[in-house]
Amino acid sequence: MNNTMRIILGAGFAVVAAWYAQSIIGDSVHGEFLVLSAVFGAYMAMNIGANDVANNVGPAVGSGALSIGGAIVIAAVFETAGALIAGGDVVGTIKDGIISPDAFGGDSMLFVYAMSAALLAAALWLNLATWLRAPVSTTHAIVGGVLGGGIAAGGISIVSWGTMGEIVASWIISPVMGGIIAAIFLYVIKSQIIYQKNTLEAAKKMVPVLVAIMAAAFTTYLVLKGFNKVWPNIVEVLSFLPQSDKPSILVASFLGGLVALLTYMMLKPKIAQKVIGMEGRRAEINLLFTVPLIFSAALLSFAHGANDVANAVGPLAAVYDALTNAAVSEKAAIPLWVMVVGGVGISVGLILFGPRLIKTVGSEITELDQIRAFSIMMAAAITVILASQLGLPVSSTHIAVGAIFGVGFLREWLDSKNMEKNHEVFHAEMTKLTSLKAALSALQSTDEYKRKYELLEEIKAQKKEIKVIKRSLQENHVKREMVVKIIAAWVITVPIAAGLAGSIFMVLKEIGL
Repeated sequence: MNNTMRIILGAGFAVVAAWYAQSIIGDSVHGEFLVLSAVFGAYMAMNIGANDVANNVGPAVGSGALSIGGAIVIAAVFETAGALIAGGDVVGTIKDGIISPDAFGGDSMLFVYAMSAALLAAALWLNLATWLRAPVSTTHAIVGGVLGGGIAAGGISIVSWGTMGEIVASWIISPVMGGIIAAIFLYVIKSQIIYQKNTLEAAKKMVPVLVAIMAAAFTTYLVLKGFNKVWPNIVEVLSFLPQSDKPSILVASFLGGLVALLTYMMLKPKIAQKVIGMEGRRAEINLLFTVPLIFSAALLSFAHGANDVANAVGPLAAVYDALTNAAVSEKAAIPLWVMVVGGVGISVGLILFGPRLIKTVGSEITELDQIRAFSIMMAAAITVILASQLGLPVSSTHIAVGAIFGVGFLREWLDSKNMEKNHEVFHAEMTKLTSLKAALSALQSTDEYKRKYELLEEIKAQKKEIKVIKRSLQENHVKREMVVKIIAAWVITVPIAAGLAGSIFMVLKEIGL
């Protein structure tokens, strides 16, 4: 499918969203702004699908556990299911309390302009970031949009700088936590399986344990982040659970432990059977992690659909609420049609434009296999759980990409410790350096000053050559230009979206007047 056809299909989806919005709002005063916001919401949802969803399936694709086509099908199905089954009924109209509702002075149309501007600004930035192959936080994009629209409407004094400080902190906390946790899991797998003399026996022992830990982490993650809406129905069926509106960490952990135990009991004999006939090569060990990676991609997509669809439809729901009630509310109900725009829009964007970022996340930052991808997926779930319980602000995008960085940099560190063993070129150059030093040492008691000088120059040049080779080997593990580009995109996401939203707000206000 060429780009023109993709654009036509994406525009067609936005037109359908606009048509439905028009059928609902009818000839109401300022009803055209709901139609416009529906277009912006559909555009935003497609850009979330094109950019953000890559973090859920990219590692599985890069490792070879899933094809791009298979990943797109799984993500599209589970993203939509998460949005429609477990998505919220109510959304905060002003994202994360960044600005005060008082900024709009009770003027619902100012609020409509600001939210519409936030949607379009965030979507435009995500579109550009996707084109640049930079995975960025869609949450931060909409935060920047709301910030810019709010400042344009009520001035800079209405901004909650404490909340903004937490968001800035997440730029550091998210990737660092994700990177550390992913590196820890990769190191455990390498030390307890790959570096063991009998890798098959080690795999029989450790793989069921590791997959059981993954099952516990993802069950806990899903209960906490994906089942909020349907939790009352769950506890009604499972009457032995505490009767509450939302799941607690204690209940989520209990269910996670239960699933982990069942997973371990089922998997242990299967792994023992599967390793029969294997020779213990790393490629064979990798295959043992393929199915868990597919499950993790599906579960992450479901949780993402249940939670992050609000980034696409939250401002649209807020616009709908403001236009129908002629007031600015802190909370707004999300109508089913709005949730459909978000859920289906994310899937449409993923199908049409997602492969670009899936390839970037999966293979263009560092080389992944199933073991490394498994470590990244583990980090994605565990970091969110830990951060939410500690009250730390995190971004799922930054966590996933930080985990990829962590895996790549750990490989560099391990290879640097075993450079002679793992890199023949480096070993040959080191041998040459040693020979040069020995030749110089043998001449120390002689008067062959010219030869000594020549050897010193050769040693100096050889050290430079080794340094260049070492740096090039490290570049193969983590592409430094990608690190710089992605971090730069993270830093400018909020200010770029804010600047765009402020400008769009002024245009919409002029049109409205």
